[in-house]
Amino acid sequence: MVSIPPTQRLLPSPTGPLQVALLNRAISPSPLAAVSLSLVIPTFNEGQNLEILLRQISGLLDRRLPDDYELIVVDDDSPDGTWQTALDLIPQFPCLRVVRRQGERGLSSAVIRGWQAAQGRILGVIDADLQHPPEALLELFETIQAGADLAVGSRHVDGGGVSEWSLIRRFLSRGAQILGLILVPEVVGRVSDPMSGYFLVRREAIAGPLLNPAGYKILLEVLGRGQIGEIAEVGYVFQERTEGESKVTWRQYIDYLHHLVRLRLGKRFERINQRFPLGRFLRFGVVGFSGVFVDMAILYLLHTSLGIPLTRSKILAGEGAIINNFIWNDAWTFADVSRRQQGWGARLKRFLKFNAVCLSGLVLNVIVLNVVYNLIFGQRWAYLANLIAIAAVTLWNFWLNLKLSWRVTDARGK
Repeated sequence: MVSIPPTQRLLPSPTGPLQVALLNRAISPSPLAAVSLSLVIPTFNEGQNLEILLRQISGLLDRRLPDDYELIVVDDDSPDGTWQTALDLIPQFPCLRVVRRQGERGLSSAVIRGWQAAQGRILGVIDADLQHPPEALLELFETIQAGADLAVGSRHVDGGGVSEWSLIRRFLSRGAQILGLILVPEVVGRVSDPMSGYFLVRREAIAGPLLNPAGYKILLEVLGRGQIGEIAEVGYVFQERTEGESKVTWRQYIDYLHHLVRLRLGKRFERINQRFPLGRFLRFGVVGFSGVFVDMAILYLLHTSLGIPLTRSKILAGEGAIINNFIWNDAWTFADVSRRQQGWGARLKRFLKFNAVCLSGLVLNVIVLNVVYNLIFGQRWAYLANLIAIAAVTLWNFWLNLKLSWRVTDARGK
């Protein structure tokens, strides 16, 4: 196993653009000699599974690649202290290195940060939840050694499958794949399991391009941005999680759709996204939609059930929707900024600004509605006028909140 000095086992998290460098020019300044394989294990609250996984992987690779591989745990500052658990395991697994990320989250970006710190000629990723069987690693490695640029663990070829998925989960998985085939067939159509999170890739096949993943599906980014020639697939059976909680939620499906749009529009999308952060705007819109239901529920409860006058009920319902929207926007839409502006004082400041912006948006809504209704369409098109007013105010609220409530410049200390 690779002998790594203790001071180099907790690595500083790489920063800057998400680009993988050619060998020996990685962002992490390590004097280590290159190794054949660098396997990244992205983690968040996986302390219970980590030792089991490391023991399984090391048992396989010590026989096939003695002193010629490294395992890199990239932990998103887990509340359960997964990164510390990894550090404590280093005496048992000398090939292990650890990156503790603070202020940045997400599986796909964690994988790329791990690759940036890696010294391997072949780069890979495996989940820490024991759902990817380590036994397939050796076959994946052999296919790369035989000439493939990318070796993908697949649930949809001979030898592959899923253990105990429900009908709904199978439907969502296949539906997501079909959607990908419609939007980016030249990317998704190259492999049978484009949503796999278990694969190896030659470093030179992805070195150089700026990577810009969304959500959990890092393989899509590798296929879409990398210089991938020959692809091989190895079947594996996706196992059920035994410890910890699944991190797949409806948000991941939205991120997946966002990623497909990015790949479809390519550089044109990147230019648009630099000027207008479309991903944030889509999340902002989803949160706003949830606020409509909160508003209606509170209005019904106060006015219809409790008999409180309509105007007073509407004011309270509107404020309830604003509180709902702030909580979700702070935790999701602008989560990267919020993590850098922690503390109740900073959160209260953001909430007051958000409240002020939303109230100004309400005034703008009334103005736009009346202008469109009375001066443009006439009084027969009230609902169309209201729809236009809502669209205008949504843009107004998002842009002002981006510039005032969640200011990226403040978060970076500028």
